[in-house]
Amino acid sequence: MTTSTHERPAKAAIRPTGEERTFSADELIVSKTDPRGIITYANDVFLRVGAYQLHEVIGQPHNLIRHPDMPKAVFKLLWDTVSSGRELFAYVNNLAADGANYWVLAHVTPSFGAGGRIVGYHSSRRKPAASGVAAARELYAALRAEEHRHSSGRAAVEASTAMLERHLAERGVTYEEFVWSIVPDGEV
Repeated sequence: MTTSTHERPAKAAIRPTGEERTFSADELIVSKTDPRGIITYANDVFLRVGAYQLHEVIGQPHNLIRHPDMPKAVFKLLWDTVSSGRELFAYVNNLAADGANYWVLAHVTPSFGAGGRIVGYHSSRRKPAASGVAAARELYAALRAEEHRHSSGRAAVEASTAMLERHLAERGVTYEEFVWSIVPDGEV
């Protein structure tokens, strides 16, 4: 079987190694995608921290770096928010090509073209505070546990989304307010 120049052979699933990677507080991981979430740009920090070469990411879905420990509810919230034209800040655990993981505080924004149409998405990610990661990790573990209680993907997303909404409602905050509540003062 041959592939055209626009098709890439399927890659084997990357397995997490448990190694946690970080990057410096003065660095930003930046990527851009088209409206379908296909990577159109990745900066050198994205490539270095993610253990990728540029040709390995351009044209690939951004979920290439999705860590299996990330709850589906958070990605549903993120996608629903940005595809409606709004920005979102989120704590995200990413998966590198070599199986290492790295936490980020992501700021994802839609990019608009003529007539206000969404033409893609831009994400800038910074190094998160350890206390913020600990709080996100605790919430995300509960969401993942809820997802694992359901046999279908759809039911898992619905259940963990409902759980996330209840968690936020009990605290009287939006997800973004939760994110900012776990960022230590003076860190942005």
